[in-house]
Amino acid sequence: MARKKISLIGAGNIGGELANLALTKQLGDVVLFDIPAKENFAKGKALDLEQASTQSGSDGSVIGSGNWEDCKDSDVLIITAGIPRKPGQSRDDLVGMNVPIIRDVADNAKKHCPNAFVIVISNPLDAMVYEFQRRTGFPANKVCGMAGVLDSARFSLFLAREAGVSVKDVRAMVLGGHGDTMVPLLSYTTVNGIEISKFIAKDKLDEIVARTRKGGGEIVGLMGTSAYYAPAAAAISMAAAYLNDEKRVLPAAAHLTGQYGCNGMYLGVPCVIGAGGVEKVIELELSPAEQDMMKTSLAAVQSVVDVVNKSAD
Repeated sequence: MARKKISLIGAGNIGGELANLALTKQLGDVVLFDIPAKENFAKGKALDLEQASTQSGSDGSVIGSGNWEDCKDSDVLIITAGIPRKPGQSRDDLVGMNVPIIRDVADNAKKHCPNAFVIVISNPLDAMVYEFQRRTGFPANKVCGMAGVLDSARFSLFLAREAGVSVKDVRAMVLGGHGDTMVPLLSYTTVNGIEISKFIAKDKLDEIVARTRKGGGEIVGLMGTSAYYAPAAAAISMAAAYLNDEKRVLPAAAHLTGQYGCNGMYLGVPCVIGAGGVEKVIELELSPAEQDMMKTSLAAVQSVVDVVNKSAD
Protein backbone atom coordinates (compact mmCIF):
# COMPACT_ATOMS: atom_id res chain seq x y z
CA MET A 1 0.00 0.00 0.00
CA ALA A 2 1.36 3.42 -0.94
CA ARG A 3 2.17 5.83 1.84
CA LYS A 4 -0.37 8.55 2.57
CA LYS A 5 0.35 12.10 1.44
CA ILE A 6 0.26 14.98 3.91
CA SER A 7 0.56 18.53 2.60
CA LEU A 8 1.43 21.32 5.00
CA ILE A 9 0.47 24.77 3.77
CA GLY A 10 2.98 27.15 5.32
CA ALA A 11 6.62 26.21 5.92
CA GLY A 12 7.17 28.37 8.98
CA ASN A 13 7.66 27.30 12.57
CA ILE A 14 4.46 25.26 12.82
CA GLY A 15 4.86 23.79 9.35
CA GLY A 16 8.36 22.59 10.12
CA GLU A 17 7.34 20.94 13.38
CA LEU A 18 4.30 19.38 11.70
CA ALA A 19 6.60 17.86 9.09
CA ASN A 20 8.99 16.59 11.76
CA LEU A 21 6.20 14.91 13.73
CA ALA A 22 4.53 13.46 10.63
CA LEU A 23 7.87 11.91 9.69
CA THR A 24 8.83 10.55 13.09
CA LYS A 25 5.36 9.06 13.55
CA GLN A 26 5.60 7.64 10.01
CA LEU A 27 2.21 8.98 8.96
CA GLY A 28 3.19 9.34 5.31
CA ASP A 29 5.08 11.40 2.75
CA VAL A 30 5.13 15.14 3.39
CA VAL A 31 4.90 18.20 1.15
CA LEU A 32 6.09 21.38 2.86
CA PHE A 33 4.48 24.12 0.79
CA ASP A 34 4.93 27.88 0.86
CA ILE A 35 4.57 30.84 -1.47
CA PRO A 36 7.05 31.01 -4.39
CA ALA A 37 9.12 33.68 -2.63
CA LYS A 38 9.76 31.21 0.20
CA GLU A 39 10.12 28.08 -1.93
CA ASN A 40 13.87 27.75 -1.38
CA PHE A 41 13.33 28.13 2.37
CA ALA A 42 10.77 25.30 2.22
CA LYS A 43 13.16 23.16 0.17
CA GLY A 44 16.00 23.77 2.62
CA LYS A 45 13.84 22.86 5.60
CA ALA A 46 12.61 19.73 3.79
CA LEU A 47 16.19 18.64 3.07
CA ASP A 48 17.17 19.22 6.70
CA LEU A 49 14.20 17.13 7.85
CA GLU A 50 15.01 14.29 5.47
CA GLN A 51 18.57 14.20 6.72
CA ALA A 52 17.29 14.09 10.31
CA SER A 53 14.98 11.21 9.42
CA THR A 54 17.97 8.92 8.98
CA GLN A 55 18.31 9.05 12.77
CA SER A 56 14.66 8.31 13.50
CA GLY A 57 14.44 5.57 10.87
CA SER A 58 11.55 7.15 9.00
CA ASP A 59 11.19 6.12 5.35
CA GLY A 60 8.78 8.92 4.45
CA SER A 61 9.90 11.63 2.08
CA VAL A 62 9.69 15.40 2.51
CA ILE A 63 9.74 17.83 -0.37
CA GLY A 64 9.69 21.60 -0.21
CA SER A 65 7.60 23.34 -2.83
CA GLY A 66 5.98 26.53 -4.01
CA ASN A 67 3.88 24.70 -6.61
CA TRP A 68 0.38 23.51 -5.74
CA GLU A 69 0.75 20.67 -8.26
CA ASP A 70 3.01 18.96 -5.73
CA CYS A 71 0.08 18.89 -3.25
CA LYS A 72 -2.18 17.14 -5.76
CA ASP A 73 -4.37 14.34 -4.33
CA SER A 74 -3.22 14.86 -0.73
CA ASP A 75 -4.90 12.69 1.89
CA VAL A 76 -4.48 15.32 4.60
CA LEU A 77 -4.08 19.07 4.26
CA ILE A 78 -2.96 21.07 7.32
CA ILE A 79 -3.16 24.83 6.88
CA THR A 80 -0.94 27.14 8.88
CA ALA A 81 -0.67 29.88 6.25
CA GLY A 82 -1.21 33.39 7.53
CA ILE A 83 0.35 36.16 9.56
CA PRO A 84 1.24 34.99 13.09
CA ARG A 85 0.24 37.02 16.11
CA LYS A 86 2.56 39.64 17.52
CA PRO A 87 2.61 40.98 21.07
CA GLY A 88 -0.45 43.10 21.78
CA GLN A 89 -2.50 41.60 18.94
CA SER A 90 -5.64 39.56 19.46
CA ARG A 91 -6.52 36.71 17.13
CA ASP A 92 -9.37 38.85 15.84
CA ASP A 93 -6.90 41.56 14.78
CA LEU A 94 -5.65 39.14 12.13
CA VAL A 95 -8.95 38.94 10.23
CA GLY A 96 -8.18 41.52 7.57
CA MET A 97 -4.70 40.14 6.91
CA ASN A 98 -5.50 36.44 6.90
CA VAL A 99 -8.87 36.23 5.12
CA PRO A 100 -7.34 36.86 1.64
CA ILE A 101 -4.69 34.24 2.41
CA ILE A 102 -7.19 31.56 3.45
CA ARG A 103 -9.29 32.28 0.34
CA ASP A 104 -6.31 31.77 -1.94
CA VAL A 105 -5.49 28.52 -0.13
CA ALA A 106 -9.12 27.41 -0.42
CA ASP A 107 -9.22 28.03 -4.18
CA ASN A 108 -6.06 25.99 -4.74
CA ALA A 109 -7.13 23.24 -2.37
CA LYS A 110 -10.42 22.88 -4.22
CA LYS A 111 -8.54 22.48 -7.49
CA HIS A 112 -5.74 20.17 -6.36
CA CYS A 113 -6.86 18.39 -3.15
CA PRO A 114 -10.63 17.86 -3.39
CA ASN A 115 -10.66 14.68 -1.29
CA ALA A 116 -8.35 15.72 1.53
CA PHE A 117 -9.19 15.83 5.22
CA VAL A 118 -8.47 19.46 6.08
CA ILE A 119 -7.23 20.77 9.42
CA VAL A 120 -7.04 24.56 9.71
CA ILE A 121 -4.69 26.12 12.25
CA SER A 122 -4.58 29.70 10.90
CA ASN A 123 -6.02 32.40 13.17
CA PRO A 124 -8.59 33.66 13.93
CA LEU A 125 -9.26 29.93 13.85
CA ASP A 126 -13.03 29.60 14.00
CA ALA A 127 -13.56 32.23 11.29
CA MET A 128 -10.77 30.88 9.07
CA VAL A 129 -12.07 27.30 9.07
CA TYR A 130 -15.59 28.63 8.43
CA GLU A 131 -14.39 30.63 5.43
CA PHE A 132 -12.31 27.76 4.05
CA GLN A 133 -15.29 25.41 4.08
CA ARG A 134 -17.64 28.06 2.67
CA ARG A 135 -15.24 28.93 -0.11
CA THR A 136 -14.44 25.35 -1.14
CA GLY A 137 -17.83 23.78 -0.55
CA PHE A 138 -16.01 20.72 0.81
CA PRO A 139 -18.13 18.32 2.90
CA ALA A 140 -18.30 19.77 6.40
CA ASN A 141 -17.14 16.49 7.96
CA LYS A 142 -13.89 16.73 5.99
CA VAL A 143 -12.99 20.23 7.25
CA CYS A 144 -12.21 21.07 10.87
CA GLY A 145 -10.13 23.42 12.96
CA MET A 146 -7.37 22.65 15.42
CA ALA A 147 -8.02 24.52 18.64
CA GLY A 148 -9.63 22.44 21.34
CA VAL A 149 -6.88 19.81 21.39
CA LEU A 150 -4.30 22.54 21.95
CA ASP A 151 -6.36 24.45 24.53
CA SER A 152 -7.12 21.21 26.37
CA ALA A 153 -3.42 20.33 26.34
CA ARG A 154 -2.55 23.63 27.98
CA PHE A 155 -5.35 23.20 30.50
CA SER A 156 -4.22 19.64 31.27
CA LEU A 157 -0.61 20.68 31.81
CA PHE A 158 -1.50 23.50 34.20
CA LEU A 159 -3.81 21.18 36.16
CA ALA A 160 -1.24 18.39 36.37
CA ARG A 161 1.46 20.74 37.61
CA GLU A 162 -0.80 22.26 40.28
CA ALA A 163 -2.19 18.88 41.40
CA GLY A 164 1.23 17.20 41.42
CA VAL A 165 0.07 14.33 39.23
CA SER A 166 1.10 12.86 35.88
CA VAL A 167 -0.18 14.61 32.77
CA LYS A 168 -1.09 11.13 31.52
CA ASP A 169 -3.85 10.88 34.13
CA VAL A 170 -5.50 14.26 33.55
CA ARG A 171 -8.58 14.27 31.32
CA ALA A 172 -9.72 17.78 30.41
CA MET A 173 -11.95 19.33 27.77
CA VAL A 174 -11.96 22.90 26.48
CA LEU A 175 -14.82 23.93 24.18
CA GLY A 176 -16.00 27.11 22.47
CA GLY A 177 -14.13 29.56 20.30
CA HIS A 178 -10.34 29.60 20.15
CA GLY A 179 -9.81 32.81 22.07
CA ASP A 180 -10.40 34.56 25.35
CA THR A 181 -13.98 33.24 25.56
CA MET A 182 -13.03 29.55 25.36
CA VAL A 183 -14.84 27.30 27.83
CA PRO A 184 -12.74 24.96 30.00
CA LEU A 185 -15.21 22.41 31.37
CA LEU A 186 -14.37 21.76 35.01
CA SER A 187 -17.42 19.50 35.32
CA TYR A 188 -15.81 17.07 32.84
CA THR A 189 -12.25 17.36 34.13
CA THR A 190 -10.83 14.41 36.06
CA VAL A 191 -7.62 12.81 37.24
CA ASN A 192 -7.98 9.17 36.23
CA GLY A 193 -11.74 9.42 36.77
CA ILE A 194 -11.56 11.41 40.04
CA GLU A 195 -13.08 14.88 39.88
CA ILE A 196 -10.48 17.63 39.75
CA SER A 197 -11.89 19.44 42.79
CA LYS A 198 -10.51 16.62 44.95
CA PHE A 199 -7.01 17.77 44.00
CA ILE A 200 -7.19 21.54 43.46
CA ALA A 201 -9.04 24.24 45.42
CA LYS A 202 -11.58 26.41 43.62
CA ASP A 203 -9.52 29.62 43.71
CA LYS A 204 -6.59 27.81 42.08
CA LEU A 205 -8.90 26.24 39.50
CA ASP A 206 -10.22 29.69 38.61
CA GLU A 207 -6.64 30.91 38.12
CA ILE A 208 -5.85 27.96 35.87
CA VAL A 209 -8.98 28.58 33.77
CA ALA A 210 -7.93 32.21 33.31
CA ARG A 211 -4.38 31.20 32.37
CA THR A 212 -5.67 28.66 29.86
CA ARG A 213 -7.77 31.31 28.13
CA LYS A 214 -4.68 33.50 27.77
CA GLY A 215 -2.38 30.56 27.02
CA GLY A 216 -1.55 31.56 23.47
CA GLY A 217 -1.03 35.20 24.40
CA GLU A 218 1.31 34.21 27.22
CA ILE A 219 3.63 32.49 24.73
CA VAL A 220 3.38 35.35 22.22
CA GLY A 221 4.40 37.75 24.99
CA LEU A 222 7.42 35.62 25.89
CA MET A 223 8.64 34.65 22.39
CA GLY A 224 7.33 37.51 20.28
CA THR A 225 5.49 35.08 18.01
CA SER A 226 2.91 32.32 18.18
CA ALA A 227 3.50 28.89 19.71
CA TYR A 228 4.43 26.05 17.39
CA TYR A 229 5.47 22.86 19.20
CA ALA A 230 2.15 22.30 20.98
CA PRO A 231 -0.07 23.42 18.07
CA ALA A 232 1.78 21.06 15.74
CA ALA A 233 1.50 18.16 18.18
CA ALA A 234 -2.23 18.80 18.51
CA ALA A 235 -2.82 18.89 14.75
CA ILE A 236 -0.81 15.71 14.23
CA SER A 237 -2.99 13.95 16.82
CA MET A 238 -6.01 14.89 14.70
CA ALA A 239 -4.34 13.84 11.44
CA ALA A 240 -3.33 10.49 12.93
CA ALA A 241 -6.88 9.90 14.18
CA TYR A 242 -8.10 10.32 10.59
CA LEU A 243 -5.34 8.40 8.80
CA ASN A 244 -5.41 5.49 11.25
CA ASP A 245 -9.19 5.49 11.79
CA GLU A 246 -8.63 5.80 15.53
CA LYS A 247 -12.15 7.04 16.38
CA ARG A 248 -10.63 9.40 18.93
CA VAL A 249 -12.82 11.76 20.94
CA LEU A 250 -11.11 15.11 20.49
CA PRO A 251 -12.27 18.71 20.93
CA ALA A 252 -12.13 20.40 17.53
CA ALA A 253 -13.71 23.29 15.68
CA ALA A 254 -16.50 21.47 13.85
CA HIS A 255 -19.38 22.58 11.65
CA LEU A 256 -22.53 22.60 13.75
CA THR A 257 -26.14 22.20 12.67
CA GLY A 258 -27.94 23.19 15.85
CA GLN A 259 -25.76 21.53 18.49
CA TYR A 260 -24.82 23.80 21.40
CA GLY A 261 -27.18 26.46 19.99
CA CYS A 262 -24.97 26.96 16.93
CA ASN A 263 -26.18 26.53 13.36
CA GLY A 264 -24.04 26.90 10.25
CA MET A 265 -20.80 27.93 11.95
CA TYR A 266 -17.71 26.30 13.39
CA LEU A 267 -17.22 26.04 17.14
CA GLY A 268 -15.01 23.96 19.41
CA VAL A 269 -16.89 20.84 20.51
CA PRO A 270 -16.05 17.21 21.32
CA CYS A 271 -15.94 15.10 18.15
CA VAL A 272 -15.21 11.56 17.07
CA ILE A 273 -12.46 11.71 14.43
CA GLY A 274 -11.85 8.65 12.28
CA ALA A 275 -11.60 7.63 8.64
CA GLY A 276 -14.82 9.50 7.91
CA GLY A 277 -13.36 12.75 9.17
CA VAL A 278 -15.48 14.34 11.85
CA GLU A 279 -17.76 11.35 12.23
CA LYS A 280 -19.84 12.58 15.15
CA VAL A 281 -20.36 15.67 17.27
CA ILE A 282 -20.97 14.81 20.92
CA GLU A 283 -23.42 17.01 22.81
CA LEU A 284 -22.57 17.25 26.49
CA GLU A 285 -24.94 18.19 29.26
CA LEU A 286 -23.61 21.52 30.50
CA SER A 287 -24.25 23.33 33.75
CA PRO A 288 -26.14 26.65 33.55
CA ALA A 289 -22.85 28.52 34.02
CA GLU A 290 -21.18 26.51 31.25
CA GLN A 291 -24.17 27.10 28.97
CA ASP A 292 -23.83 30.84 29.53
CA MET A 293 -20.10 30.69 28.75
CA MET A 294 -20.79 28.78 25.53
CA LYS A 295 -23.32 31.43 24.49
CA THR A 296 -20.77 34.16 25.14
CA SER A 297 -18.13 32.27 23.15
CA LEU A 298 -20.53 31.65 20.27
CA ALA A 299 -21.39 35.37 20.15
CA ALA A 300 -17.69 36.23 19.99
CA VAL A 301 -17.13 33.81 17.11
CA GLN A 302 -20.23 35.11 15.33
CA SER A 303 -18.91 38.68 15.49
CA VAL A 304 -15.70 37.68 13.68
CA VAL A 305 -17.56 35.54 11.13
CA ASP A 306 -19.81 38.54 10.43
CA VAL A 307 -16.72 40.56 9.50
CA VAL A 308 -15.58 37.76 7.18
CA ASN A 309 -19.01 37.49 5.55
CA LYS A 310 -19.13 41.22 4.84
CA SER A 311 -16.04 40.86 2.71
CA ALA A 312 -17.19 37.70 0.92
CA ASP A 313 -17.19 37.84 -2.86
